[in-house]
Amino acid sequence: MKKLRLLNAVLVLTGAAIIFLSLNVGLGGIRTLGWQGSQDFLNVTDLAAFLTRDSHVRFIGGVWFGVGALFMAGGFALEKLRQTLIALCAVIAFAGLFRLSALNMDTILSAAIAPSMILEFLGFPLLAVWLVRTRPDIANPSVV
Repeated sequence: MKKLRLLNAVLVLTGAAIIFLSLNVGLGGIRTLGWQGSQDFLNVTDLAAFLTRDSHVRFIGGVWFGVGALFMAGGFALEKLRQTLIALCAVIAFAGLFRLSALNMDTILSAAIAPSMILEFLGFPLLAVWLVRTRPDIANPSVV
């Protein structure tokens, strides 16, 4: 029972962290709201192109918000969302591979990116394993 409560708490906290990150990008666009650092890292040279891409980034922030909301909801409705959460863990790990497409190992291994990659490649797969292993025992329904 304690392990299940811990898993529920981890899911809620994971969801809250993802929602925090999503709001920074979803509401702030490419420049972000500045919750993770300075906003003055770019100069716009083509306003129309920037606004189009900014809109796409805001959409991706909204998708990330949905992912966070599902993790948070999973802390309260684990049995209904278990398979979805496992799938999302896999999606997040797979999405981390796209970071490698930048082909800039100095950035990828930097203190700004490495913690995210560790979570993507280790944290979320381990969370998926935890979700799989804490399935309720059919013979003992009180586990849930």
